[in-house]
Amino acid sequence: MSEIKDAKIGYAICGSFCTFRKSINQMKNLAELGADIYPIMSANAYTLDTRFGQSADFVDEIEEICGKKIIHTIPEAEPIGPKKMLDVLVISPCTGNTLAKLASGVTDTAVTLAAKAHLRNARPLIIGVSTNDALAAASKNIGLLMNCKNIYFIPMSQDDPVNKPNSIVVHFDRTAEAVRSALNGTQLQPVYA
Repeated sequence: MSEIKDAKIGYAICGSFCTFRKSINQMKNLAELGADIYPIMSANAYTLDTRFGQSADFVDEIEEICGKKIIHTIPEAEPIGPKKMLDVLVISPCTGNTLAKLASGVTDTAVTLAAKAHLRNARPLIIGVSTNDALAAASKNIGLLMNCKNIYFIPMSQDDPVNKPNSIVVHFDRTAEAVRSALNGTQLQPVYA
């Protein structure tokens, strides 16, 4: 499997609420390219209303794009591994909290269990970092994950070096390219100036 068309792509969203619109647009793009999308959300992403939108509206939109119910509980995520449901799993946005859990092997959310279940099949996991502490407390976790087999990163860079010097945001528009690359076993240049 090296192409997006007909690929079974898990697409997980964590609670970087300010990036939801950009992430959902990429989910839609992958679906338009012919991917079979399995949506996954952390409990916070699935349930919390914020100044960036109502959770029910995001849930409805995502389920319409994917044509599937969102996986949002641990029991729903568990079969991903044993059933070999996915060719690739994207977590974007991936928060500092989720980065820490992935780096430490903690599987207490639908997203982290989906990642663990998927990685047991030695298939690509793609991370789109979005966190205000990427160049601070989360940097060690990013470094550790960059050194793990079958884990790839969507290119990322600082989003506001002056006002938020530790913040990194994924280049959402590089998602499809990162998926193609990971399906071929290669990492795009992950960090941009």
